[in-house]
Amino acid sequence: MPRRSAPQYELFYWPGLQGRGEFVRLAFEAAGVPYVDVGRLPAARGGGAGAVARLLEEPGPWLTPLGPPALRYGKVLVAQTAAILQWVAPRLGVVPRDEASRLRAHQIQLTIADLVAEVHDTHHPIAVSLYYEDQKQEAARRAGEFVRERIPMFLGYLDGALDSNPAGRGRWLVGRGMSYVDLSTFQVVAGLRYAFPRAMARRERAVPRLGALHDRVAALPRIAAYLASERRIPFNESGIFRHYPELDLAAPRRRRGP
Repeated sequence: MPRRSAPQYELFYWPGLQGRGEFVRLAFEAAGVPYVDVGRLPAARGGGAGAVARLLEEPGPWLTPLGPPALRYGKVLVAQTAAILQWVAPRLGVVPRDEASRLRAHQIQLTIADLVAEVHDTHHPIAVSLYYEDQKQEAARRAGEFVRERIPMFLGYLDGALDSNPAGRGRWLVGRGMSYVDLSTFQVVAGLRYAFPRAMARRERAVPRLGALHDRVAALPRIAAYLASERRIPFNESGIFRHYPELDLAAPRRRRGP
């Protein structure tokens, strides 16, 4: 009898966007484990936005996801970024095996999910169905609060997590080496720098270790190769991290000469 081929990891996320799917992509890229980014495949090969939509619309032997990302592996389907990473990270080797470390990583990832949701709400504070241009006044108010209060709070939390992980020696968030939450922290630092460059230039001064963590992750050979490849979708104004200059921290006024 012919041997059955092993199932493959299939990531379902909208094409052209980093979004919440990027946190999952980074885990696979860091591990060097092959995966199929279904939304980016041609429709003729069963991919594209239509394939993602069908997964959300057609019933199957699993709980239908409310939205992407979703990860399918054989008969297993997992949705929600933090749940996907909690399930797949031990299989990829990007989290320690012990229960305490896995719980710690999941807690940090859930907090990062809160941060990502708040970033999204800076440009869509009223409704996802409305264009940014339809809610600019509300977005300016929401973003102002976000850059003044929430960015320092979230960065402070992640910086404190380095202190509460003695094994990482101030370099890693869980255990002695790189884990998926370090990859996720890299992504949010990169995204915040793109969306709010002025605010981040000021706020990062208080948490220099997070900038060092970002650089350490970016220098990992597999991640560096991924970032330089076409697989890495650039940040853009259709994603979660969007750069609207009017939502960033205002530039300091220049003093007039005597």
